[in-house]
Amino acid sequence: MQSMRRKRIKRLLIWSLIITALLAIIALVASCFYMLNFALDPQRRSHQEAMERFYEREPKSLKVWVDSLEQCHALRDTSIVVDGRGKLAAMYIKSDSATNRVAVLLHGYNDRAESMLHIAYIYNHDMGFNVLLPHFYGHGDSDGDHIDMGWKDRFDMLRWMQIANDMFKGSTAASQMVIHGISMGGFTTMCISGEKCPAYVKCFVEDCGYTSVWDEFNGELKNQFGLPSFPLMNLTSTLCKMRYGWTFGEASALEQVKKSTLPMLFIHGDADTFVPFPMLDQLYNAKQKGYKEKYIAHGSEHARSYTDHPEEYTQRVKTFVNKFIK
Repeated sequence: MQSMRRKRIKRLLIWSLIITALLAIIALVASCFYMLNFALDPQRRSHQEAMERFYEREPKSLKVWVDSLEQCHALRDTSIVVDGRGKLAAMYIKSDSATNRVAVLLHGYNDRAESMLHIAYIYNHDMGFNVLLPHFYGHGDSDGDHIDMGWKDRFDMLRWMQIANDMFKGSTAASQMVIHGISMGGFTTMCISGEKCPAYVKCFVEDCGYTSVWDEFNGELKNQFGLPSFPLMNLTSTLCKMRYGWTFGEASALEQVKKSTLPMLFIHGDADTFVPFPMLDQLYNAKQKGYKEKYIAHGSEHARSYTDHPEEYTQRVKTFVNKFIK
């Protein structure tokens, strides 16, 4: 009798352990899906919402300039269709003067091209450049049901760069081009720099880009949820590979910057905690080939370097770019 009772208790314990393990696995898998959707599902803003946010953040003088562009229809839209990516949209501003100088400006996570108009002001208004402002896949007016964090987007941007060259080279053989990105756009800028770039690309400016998608997500997992990276990050990265074709670890600006040979200006606010400020030196030190500079915006939080220091930021960008684009 006692033997049968012990067997029943043993079976109950075994089944309890199996059920507990299954529930834990189900909870972990559900957490991976939640994390991936939380991070990579687009939260699209309308053009109006983007402009209202832009005017709230940036100096009021920029509103006068943007209004003048819109009144004379100088701020225009264009698009391309890419196999497997659908329609990709962009805005552009043509210089008043005949010039082959071009700036391709890359926006941040869950934002739109309009968020880069303050940087467009530097290049178009102050420096007389033609400007192209793409909407990333899954952002703005572009198609896309997820965010690629700038990793697969580097190839989209290479296509846009070719289009910008054709649009603005004028009577010259090719344009002279700078790529300038902020946050996710800064990450993308660095990732582009590690690819084989056309000869018309002269330099890069990256502002508060992250070292890798793994590092950025891992930091946010700890900061927002207080969770360790293992096993959630590992499994979610695998899920991302299955769904979207890339892993958090392979999406590395550090590795791309190591291959970069063209000049680059690194910008970061020393009060940035979203993309932690120490990432600046990691990225700067990783670039061993070609000219490099860094500009630290004192007291600035994430993506606020221009907003807090417009004159200094403008001067640093102009001085750097003018060394390589005439």
